[in-house]
Amino acid sequence: MKASKMLAPTLREVPADAEISSHKLMLRAGMMRKVASGVYTYLPLAWRSIKKIENIIREEMDNKGGQELLMPAVQPAEIWQESGRWGVYGAELWRVKDRNGRDFCLGPTHEELISVTFRNDVRSYKQLPQMLYQIQTKYRDERRPRFGLMRSREFIMKDLYSFDADEAGLSVSYDMMYDAYSRVFSRCGLDFRPVEADSGAIGGKGSHEFMALAEAGESAILYCDTCDYAATDEIAGRDPLPVAAEEMLAIEKVDTPNCASVEEVAAFLNVPTNRIVKTMYYKADEELVVVLIRGDRTINEIKLQGLLGCNELMLADNADIEQGGSKVGYLGPIGIEGVKIYADAEVPLMYNVIVGANDGERHLLNVNYQRGDFKIDQVADLRYLEEGEQCPHCHGHLKMARGIEVGQIFKLHTKYSESLHVYYTGEDGVERPVVMGCYGIGVGRTLAAVIEQSHDDDGIIWPMAVAPYQVVVIPVNDREEELVQAAGKVYDELTAAGIEVVLDDRGERAGVKFKDADLIGYPVRVTVGAKSLARGNVEVKIRKTGEMLEVPVAEIAGWISDYVKAEMAAK
Repeated sequence: MKASKMLAPTLREVPADAEISSHKLMLRAGMMRKVASGVYTYLPLAWRSIKKIENIIREEMDNKGGQELLMPAVQPAEIWQESGRWGVYGAELWRVKDRNGRDFCLGPTHEELISVTFRNDVRSYKQLPQMLYQIQTKYRDERRPRFGLMRSREFIMKDLYSFDADEAGLSVSYDMMYDAYSRVFSRCGLDFRPVEADSGAIGGKGSHEFMALAEAGESAILYCDTCDYAATDEIAGRDPLPVAAEEMLAIEKVDTPNCASVEEVAAFLNVPTNRIVKTMYYKADEELVVVLIRGDRTINEIKLQGLLGCNELMLADNADIEQGGSKVGYLGPIGIEGVKIYADAEVPLMYNVIVGANDGERHLLNVNYQRGDFKIDQVADLRYLEEGEQCPHCHGHLKMARGIEVGQIFKLHTKYSESLHVYYTGEDGVERPVVMGCYGIGVGRTLAAVIEQSHDDDGIIWPMAVAPYQVVVIPVNDREEELVQAAGKVYDELTAAGIEVVLDDRGERAGVKFKDADLIGYPVRVTVGAKSLARGNVEVKIRKTGEMLEVPVAEIAGWISDYVKAEMAAK
């Protein structure tokens, strides 16, 4: 490809609405353009990289027995109503009507549609197992699209669905996809970590997210410094450590004026925050509930929502809880009637704690659950684990990192097969629900994650496997015929050798071409200059290391071919 014919409109200035490196660089390198909030056009350079990622995915899915199909993005409401998700998926579900007033949605995922497709054509155990996948556009009406391809409203996803006769078969399919995903992200050049994760709106039980480690990641992950334990902070948990017994003291009521926070109460009473129990009121689908947690901990609302089984969870309004002298900041569990009380697992083990008195600006000292001072309806792990805590699996300690979710795999079990009646007839003639799994990769997110991990102040540093082009050839002066002809010859030889190469034949200064080459991130730059050419050489720059070397013109095609092959084989 000749640069003079390419649509690669590079920018020198950073667009005002771009916040993270991948977003900035994809706009600056002429890879995409914004159409609307969270909606982008992929320009040719980005599309070449997208297609390479898709091809890697296809190869790994096919190697595990996956069969590619394509389902429509527009899905009828009836199948979502049949599964029970039409009314509970939330505002992200992009609902539309056709000209006859019939309800449809733009598919954010395809569990319903693949289930209906499968049940219409599969009847017997002899047809199992099956793995079907597609690479297709998905739609989610994000409340706040941001970070370019990280959180957009229209995006490309690979979604594969496994269908097995039993749980043992599901485990085999799940393990195969775990391995395939590890290979996909390794081949894309990502530094990633599989972590235990929450299943979220997809449902089922049993899930791993594949996290590309990056400071710009929206997710926090906790991992052990000793064993291989890793989980998102949404799901990471452990049993509480043993607590030394204390003598239970008499309850005291004390004035705590202008102390509405845990930190203010602790400072006023000169006690550590872990001696205080916070009392939090939530609304779970309009039902008022109370949650108790140690003062230095944070409630994990993902865990809480899972425990309560509600569709919506939010903090209660002050008007709902400030009754009979109660005041936000001074709430406590003693005397609560008619409201269920849930407590994090650490709370029942604590002695002589401090709680709000539900009486103006006062707190109670020396409150003890073991003595029966207050009731708890249910105890569960309801908090976030924190960096430095002991690992749930060993005596190591937890470290925290940020990650970009590039893929997630789920064990759906029979969640959709039962609600959508996806059944098969076994060898014994008995009908049973098919056991399902689903497995997704965000293709655009993977591209963005590669850039987040591989860039510098000058631009993108592409891994060879997903670079839009592998090499750029730059004549230093397009007015010197000898240089232009030599560059053209190198370009022709590399093209003939099967190298993906760009000849920068634009009428620009060499400095502009060099800057664009670094910005776009070509893995190899070949510079044809008068001084090196006089020695029978061309100058080669390796983008990822900055290494500069001279290679004889007569050997350049073979040298580049060997380098590209070595880089492609490295992952």
